[in-house]
Amino acid sequence: MTPIQSTCFIVLATIVLFAWNRLPVIAVACAAALSLWAAGLVTLEQAFAGFGDRAIVFIASLFVVSAALERTGVTAWASQFLIAWAGENSRARLLLLLMLAVACLTSVLSGSGAVAALMPVAVMASARLGQPPAQLLMPLAFCAHAGANLLLTGAPKNFLVSEALEDAGFEPFGFVEFAFAGVPLLAGTILVVLLFGKFLLPHRSSVRLPADFSQHAQTLVEHYGLRDGLFRLRIRESSSLVGVPVSILELGGSGELKLLAVQAPASELPVRDRAIMPNDYLLVRGDTQAVAEVAGRLHLAIREDVPSEAKPAAFNRRSGLAEVMVPPRSNLVGRSVYPGLTTESGDLVVLAVQRGGYEIDYTNAELKVGDTILLEGSWEALDLRLSDPDVLVVDSPDLVRRQAVPMGPGAKIAVGALLGLVLMLASNIVPPAVARLICACMLVICRVITVEQSYRAIHWTTVIMVGAMMPISTAMIESGTAKFVADELVSLVGSAGPIGLMAGLFVLTAFLGQIMSNTATTMLVIPIAMAAAAGMHVAPQPILIGLCVAGPHPS
Repeated sequence: MTPIQSTCFIVLATIVLFAWNRLPVIAVACAAALSLWAAGLVTLEQAFAGFGDRAIVFIASLFVVSAALERTGVTAWASQFLIAWAGENSRARLLLLLMLAVACLTSVLSGSGAVAALMPVAVMASARLGQPPAQLLMPLAFCAHAGANLLLTGAPKNFLVSEALEDAGFEPFGFVEFAFAGVPLLAGTILVVLLFGKFLLPHRSSVRLPADFSQHAQTLVEHYGLRDGLFRLRIRESSSLVGVPVSILELGGSGELKLLAVQAPASELPVRDRAIMPNDYLLVRGDTQAVAEVAGRLHLAIREDVPSEAKPAAFNRRSGLAEVMVPPRSNLVGRSVYPGLTTESGDLVVLAVQRGGYEIDYTNAELKVGDTILLEGSWEALDLRLSDPDVLVVDSPDLVRRQAVPMGPGAKIAVGALLGLVLMLASNIVPPAVARLICACMLVICRVITVEQSYRAIHWTTVIMVGAMMPISTAMIESGTAKFVADELVSLVGSAGPIGLMAGLFVLTAFLGQIMSNTATTMLVIPIAMAAAAGMHVAPQPILIGLCVAGPHPS
């Protein structure tokens, strides 16, 4: 076979395997790269060159930055601020603001991250408005696609077409250049949804909807009968409790107030084997009157972030609650527990235990299979300790924190890093890949996100597939396949001019996007688009932006 025939055969086989969807996409992409090398269409260096391309660095860093903003609660804060501003009575206003918000978030984050951040808000709002969730959720997906075409950072494919333009000897796309197509696309999407959404969008309700943890603290407090509330009292320097050993600490006064734990001021972890020090915290359970009486008598300060009954004190930037269940064959079965008990690790406190939905009798408090335990501790301790096989976590503390504690620890640093990234990209001080890498490294250095968390945040399927698909573009160009397909396309739509060419490529991209990922589709069509533009003697920039608009939803 000729090089063109061999390339076409491998490309078609790759498309068929992607559409078949029985093999992992990474395996298909890597097999395509190795097949090109085995057929002599690319060298071994070219077959693996994609994994060292700057696009890989840009895409991997994009996932790290997105994860940092999500983990620190920045996206949760934005979504809750949005629904508070929009109100819950006007469907049109809420829908407009949701669509604008998801488009703006997608322009700097991944599309999936932006949609995931706003999904609970949309579901909650749809329930309060009495609307089917699809009426609000589907517009989020539509506007996420439009938002991906607002800025260079909107989707990996934006950077791929920009890199292809630069490799061909043209100036790469600017940071906001995609907005010339993205803004009209977004405006049109919003207009269609607002005018015809009620008629075009489905009215069915989903059986399974994402959980809303924004009021999770109140839910746990009511479920476990902690209606008197949880309070943190700070030890003043003038308090008579300073110097008293924790083991013999007694608050006295009304029996309606119960001491659960003494916590260190910095980490908020329980302390046991030392004396009380100034600025330590007392975690207590009781009614407001009893707390006020003890605070006045012992010269304690009620911490400012301790809310009223509507918002329990156990959820804040540093600490939270978690509900666990005792599974069969757990080593905890038969253990005695009571409120205020500190776990063996020393960093979690038992607040309450229930059996069959009712609080157990603590005079005979031996755990049984199926009992549920309410624990309090720092978010780090909850994430670390609840991986113990002796307990089953009801709701992931990490997921709860992201929604229930907006703008958590590191949020300001994450926002600052994002603003710095936008500034570097807008001013073109450094190449986009370098800007993204600097931002991701700063987030890791400042401990906003750990190295392990950044590894888990990267969507390795996308990263590996980009590297593995790049040899296809190289083979299509060097074998003449791209020029051959482009010439055929130009001859087919040549009488319609550049608009016909763009329409043909648009249809081809949209069709392939239904059976392949957005990244694979973009990598496949880019060389054809560049060759077709050269054959028709038109600028490639509009053609490449058209590919981004026609491509499937961003990852």
